[in-house]
Amino acid sequence: MQFQGKVVVVTGAAVGIGHAALRAFAAEGAAVVLVDRDKKQSEAVAQALETEGREVLFVPTDVSHEAEVRSMVDHVADRWGRLDILVNNAGVYLQGDATQTSLEDWERILAINLTGAFLCTKYAVPVMANHGGGVIVNVASEAGLVGIKGQVAYNVSKAGMIALTRSCAVDLAEKGIRVNCVCPGTTDTPLVRAAVSRDPDPAAARRRLEAIRPLNRLGIPEEIASAIVFLAGSDVGYATGAVLSVDGGYTAQ
Repeated sequence: MQFQGKVVVVTGAAVGIGHAALRAFAAEGAAVVLVDRDKKQSEAVAQALETEGREVLFVPTDVSHEAEVRSMVDHVADRWGRLDILVNNAGVYLQGDATQTSLEDWERILAINLTGAFLCTKYAVPVMANHGGGVIVNVASEAGLVGIKGQVAYNVSKAGMIALTRSCAVDLAEKGIRVNCVCPGTTDTPLVRAAVSRDPDPAAARRRLEAIRPLNRLGIPEEIASAIVFLAGSDVGYATGAVLSVDGGYTAQ
């Protein structure tokens, strides 16, 4: 129960990696804040956690809207008076190279995937600092480390997450706030399943995704959640600005 008494905010926590991270922190004793736009799914997740005896708060939030992010952090501070860990996980995916991607889609991907993390950090930091510090874990991607064909906006948003991590690690260390980053490889989440389903042969598309990585499989959300919890924990209290790849060996090639 290493996070007993801690308050953890996880964005994009209704499904996938965010959901797995939310559950992992709750299992370690944290009070967890579920931040997501999907009201129906989020309420179901929150109810399930409450039934298990976990302390959970759902705050519907579009992380690309500054006023909503500010309100969410205020809500957390009003309830607990603290915010110890922030997991910037909310994200959306888009296929297309630079000629195929509209300006509207480009701006939407960056607004959610990158600006959302910036805004959550911006408003969480003063609350963390008031209580001696905290930890931020950003969820980037293998796509932020290497160029992956046909998804330029997504790649750029995730590369920006890595730069955001390193910049904030340097800026916030004096406030007692560590900032680290996890770079998952392709993971078996609803987002990935939806992308695969759009292929003319979904089974073949999934197999291609598996075959390009040395471990010859996709990740599972709980594996990524374990990495997030690890970087948030005191056992690695000397780690800030760290970028941890959990990608089945894809970026090691």
